[in-house]
Amino acid sequence: MPGDEPLYELIELLFFAYRDFVGGPDRILAEYDFGRAHHRVLHFVNRNPGMRVTDLLDILKITKQSLARVLKQLVDTGFIDSRTGAADRRERLLYPTEAGRALALRLARLQSTRLEAAAAALGPGGTEAAKRFLALVVNEEERPAVMALARKDNP
Repeated sequence: MPGDEPLYELIELLFFAYRDFVGGPDRILAEYDFGRAHHRVLHFVNRNPGMRVTDLLDILKITKQSLARVLKQLVDTGFIDSRTGAADRRERLLYPTEAGRALALRLARLQSTRLEAAAAALGPGGTEAAKRFLALVVNEEERPAVMALARKDNP
């Protein structure tokens, strides 16, 4: 009966696409002894300067312990600046440093090149179709927040 069989082709294409999408950045991050968690933290802090640690935890869906380890490395190596909140001194606000912005941009440009080539190969409307597809893969209850974050027009 149709639909009983898992969509193996799509599943595997997504696995391989992700592997290649992060492969170039992984090699660059290895130069700093960083991994994918560092990349995600750096990406979202660069896109949202001044974000709270609690907001980053919500985005990444990782434990405080995991974030603390990665964040400490990024702060200690001068890629992220952690500041105390002005209104609430218990809050920690995260900002990319100049080096952090440069690395985040270097990684994003590498990934953008791959995405632009794939979208161009799809032809007119390819980018919008890809955006719609990926948005629909996101959990429905999180989709509005994810879309608002992704559409944010900043660094």
